Amino acid sequence: MAEKEKTRVKVAPNSKESEMMVLGCMLTKVNSLNVAADALQGADFYYTEHQIIFNCLKGLFKSDKPADIHLVAEELKRIEKLDNIGGVGYLTTLAQYAGTSAYIEEYVELIKNKSILRRMIYASQEIEKGALEEPSDVHGALDDAQATFFAISQATNSKAGKHIKDVLSGVVAESGLPYLKELEERQETYLEKGADALTFTGIPTGFADLDNMINGLAHSNLIILAGRPGMGKTAFALNVAENIAFKHQMPVGIFSLEMSAEQLLHRMICSQAEVESSKIQTGALNGSEFQRVVGTVNKMQKAPMIIDDQPGLKITDLRARARRMKEAHDIQFLVIDYLQLLSGSSNHYGGDNRQAEISEISRMLKNLARELNIPILCGSQLSRKVEERTGHRPMMSDLRESGAIEQDADIVMFLLRREYYDPYDKPGLAEVIVGKNRHGKVGNIEVAYRKEFAQFANYTPSDESSAEDNSEAFESFSPTT
Repeated sequence: MAEKEKTRVKVAPNSKESEMMVLGCMLTKVNSLNVAADALQGADFYYTEHQIIFNCLKGLFKSDKPADIHLVAEELKRIEKLDNIGGVGYLTTLAQYAGTSAYIEEYVELIKNKSILRRMIYASQEIEKGALEEPSDVHGALDDAQATFFAISQATNSKAGKHIKDVLSGVVAESGLPYLKELEERQETYLEKGADALTFTGIPTGFADLDNMINGLAHSNLIILAGRPGMGKTAFALNVAENIAFKHQMPVGIFSLEMSAEQLLHRMICSQAEVESSKIQTGALNGSEFQRVVGTVNKMQKAPMIIDDQPGLKITDLRARARRMKEAHDIQFLVIDYLQLLSGSSNHYGGDNRQAEISEISRMLKNLARELNIPILCGSQLSRKVEERTGHRPMMSDLRESGAIEQDADIVMFLLRREYYDPYDKPGLAEVIVGKNRHGKVGNIEVAYRKEFAQFANYTPSDESSAEDNSEAFESFSPTT
């Protein structure tokens, strides 16, 4: 009995069941393929056949190709390794062993933990072997041993803290430049361009007053765009995405949980071509309008924009898909439409736990923005309290279902179109209210809105005094006053 226990201890830590679970999920679920391919390496698997299968799956993932039993079998046959893993029959067994894909991250964590333990054991064996040889330089051997374990620790926790000296010297700075050198370049740019120099450092939204207020869309920021239904949240978010992708040629990702990719494209074509939606739908276009649509479509085909219109996503699925977008297309900006259509990572959330579920979603979105180092613009619904309030002006407390949204977001913006409630109250205008700005000012800006094109645009009143006079005139017969 003691001999059996001794033999069992010598077996390196591994979990064959977990490895089979992960590979089975990767073969049957695209979201599981995204998660596992992003988090694991072939060496994390203990069994050689599993390493071969995983490396094949990861190769297909990196090439942005689909992966199922047949495609993986064909790829393994091509590289003459199908027999090494037990043939198609073993792939079929793995697919049947898939388990619950909702727990893929837990299975992945088990494999990673076993892999770390094995690396520790192998490192310890090498250290023991070196110590038994009684090296002349004992302190050198000790230093080598410490370095070996430190390398394992660094690989496991790659994102260690940053020393301020390294940040200021540019060693680990995002720009790669020393802080003072970067400041000098900014100063030279300002002196060269003067008033024409950019007054903000983030990605431009296309709305000048908004960019000046929030300093553009900064990397790793979570921006919440909130409003009641009918305010134009989707249109505004798309207009920002259009400006970034079409004007600045920066890759943009869009998760549309409410509308299909075709519906989003229809909206963007209407906005960019400035042709009414009904005319495109019915084909009632004149020659000039048709040419504008043709030019817009040709321009959009060259734009780096990726749309994922899979409905009913869990936050874990969205996170995995966003990582894949970043790896495959290097997206620089992400739009999510909208937060309340996402569900939490667990199936145990019920109606009573919706607040906790939204809290988890908002926290994970903020973590995703930091992980991908891109700004994320996420739409959000407001509660019905806005409708009951005089003036219908939204406030932070109106953010629906959770105060955690307010806490996690770097910027919270509200969209208000007064003409939605009163056709005579500032028709053709909308107000963007910056209610929270972690890194700058808060306030309100006005933008023009053309409903027939689903298009927001910069607005500058030609005569402020006449605009004030007009607003007073409208109030004299407005039904809400």
